[in-house]
Amino acid sequence: MKKIAVLLILAMTVVFAGCGSNESADSDKKEEKTEDTSKEDAKDDSAEDVLADGVLTVGTNAEFPPFEYVGDDGEPDGFDIALIKAIGEKLGVDVEVENMEFESLVASIGNKIDVAIAGMTVTDERKNAVDFSDSYYQAVQYVIVPLDSDIKEASDLNGKNIGVQLGTTGDFMVEDFEGATAAQYNKAVDAVNDLINGRVDAVIVDKNPALVFEGKFSDKIKALDFSFEPEDYAIAIPKGDEKLLNAVNDALAELKSDGTFDELVNEYIEN
Repeated sequence: MKKIAVLLILAMTVVFAGCGSNESADSDKKEEKTEDTSKEDAKDDSAEDVLADGVLTVGTNAEFPPFEYVGDDGEPDGFDIALIKAIGEKLGVDVEVENMEFESLVASIGNKIDVAIAGMTVTDERKNAVDFSDSYYQAVQYVIVPLDSDIKEASDLNGKNIGVQLGTTGDFMVEDFEGATAAQYNKAVDAVNDLINGRVDAVIVDKNPALVFEGKFSDKIKALDFSFEPEDYAIAIPKGDEKLLNAVNDALAELKSDGTFDELVNEYIEN
């Protein structure tokens, strides 16, 4: 009888031990599931913290093809616009684009707009007012001249009347040429039109827009490469807004890794 009792006790111990193991495993799974859910919730909370209203308001100047221009539907289009919309999709927010003067973009960030994307070059001066995302494109300045121009190299710009878009790199560069004067325009195309009409001697603008203008007016102007220093385009973000900065950089990195970025380059820039 004692032997049978001992066996019964041992059997019951095994059963309860087995039950205890299952409960422990279930508990671990519940804790693991709870932890995963917490991570997801934290991610959602983070997205809400970045843009609580679910809308990314973007400033641009749609006068800079192929990066930004007014499409056939009357709305801003171009590489930058497609890129920021793709970033908005990654962030899970709607993107609203505001077309404004280039010179007013930096001052509007954190006020009228959340960010700005407009073929904007990263400069120390602008860094004093805003933060910049990781660079998404490297550009260089070109010089547009009439077909019969005597301007053959950079030094020939000395003493010339140079058309530039207000507030752009080309505008800042004019002071590098001795005796040169800057004719400032709100739109690069207006500077090109004045070049064609003989009101300025040359126009300084970024390479890609310069090539677009050259293609459009190939019987009147040409774009020259004087090997100026390259510059980086980036998205301007309110100063000190690390959450938004990190969110934009993460989205930009994802677009580069999943092939979307290259698709946009092929569609808008290299097409």
